[in-house]
Amino acid sequence: MKRIQLSSNELKIIAVIAMVFDHFVGGFVSADSTFGLLLRCPGRIAAPIMCYLISEGYFHTKNLNKYISRLFIFSLISHVPYNLYFNLGFFQATSVMWSLCLGLIALASVNNEEIPILFKICIVGVCCLLAVRANWNYIAVLWIVFFGIFRGDRKKQFIAFTLIALIEIIPIYIGIGPVKESYPHFYRFGIFLALLIIRLYNGEKGKGGKNLSRLFYIVYPLHLLLLYIIRIII
Repeated sequence: MKRIQLSSNELKIIAVIAMVFDHFVGGFVSADSTFGLLLRCPGRIAAPIMCYLISEGYFHTKNLNKYISRLFIFSLISHVPYNLYFNLGFFQATSVMWSLCLGLIALASVNNEEIPILFKICIVGVCCLLAVRANWNYIAVLWIVFFGIFRGDRKKQFIAFTLIALIEIIPIYIGIGPVKESYPHFYRFGIFLALLIIRLYNGEKGKGGKNLSRLFYIVYPLHLLLLYIIRIII
């Protein structure tokens, strides 16, 4: 039986579908029930896959500056739709696009041989601090960095991914951190489902070309805005 393989464009499609579904559930389904929380599990795969693809994109891009600029521009475009949909103040938080942008900058710095090691650590640290208010915050930054550092070694990538993920999950269960929701957080373990999908990546771009590869940039702010409008109408 032929082993299932996924291209980067196919991974993007999976991530986009998971993301839209997660945001829909988060905005329209109550988290007071076990069923509601279970529905959040599949959507947890979106961010890890996005981070993995950003790290892969770093090694495939022909123009790093344009890549960073594109993420930065769409982080600005996505800011208002994100805060509107999640009922957040303008300066209270921002979208995952900002975390992805900072993660790419951090990875580029780490792989720059001209930058001293201590300065690299400082840059990564600053990127993590700047991402604190963003969705997936410094977790996304570190995922991107270590996916890139251990590129080609899936075992080390997954170990690093797990350790970084636990930095976010464990404090919730021992009562540390800013999370204030009273409901259980078991759905957060859904992020590990992403590893089952990432391991199917075949290293190829896949069908669809650049138009499909940039689908996420357009869909991200657009779907948040549409979901916000639908919620108002309903």
